[in-house]
Amino acid sequence: MEEEGRLASINVSGGGVPKRPVSSARVTPSGVEGDRQADLEHHGGVERAVSVFSLERIESLRREGHPIAVGSTGENLTVRGLDWNRVVPGADLRVGSVLLRITSYATPCSTIQASFWGGHFARISQKNHPGWSRVYARVLEGGSVEVDDPVRIGP
Repeated sequence: MEEEGRLASINVSGGGVPKRPVSSARVTPSGVEGDRQADLEHHGGVERAVSVFSLERIESLRREGHPIAVGSTGENLTVRGLDWNRVVPGADLRVGSVLLRITSYATPCSTIQASFWGGHFARISQKNHPGWSRVYARVLEGGSVEVDDPVRIGP
């Protein structure tokens, strides 16, 4: 059975967080057009071209009392309706016409502490809380994406 979700939000910034929503964007091997990373040592590049996070995880964190919002932890693409536990390094993610390969979990850092009660940004650390991390992806096939595009795990 093939699982399909939707692209809930596309988020970009001129550097840093929060990233703000846009209705559509081109995705290239360099990342989401219109987005820049302030810290290129830890973000961006071909292996970390796109950051992805789950809307359901964001909503659960809000219910825990964290002031997190879509884009506030720096994700470029916020997806909904997928089994987030299957979005792991090595998995492919088809977002509209764009094909991504998940390369790693995104290590949280202090720049996103305002999204967490008491600044506890390690709440989305894969090491400390498996299944709650954002992920980084390489772009295998670029193209344009729009909010509400279908998203599925697999090519």
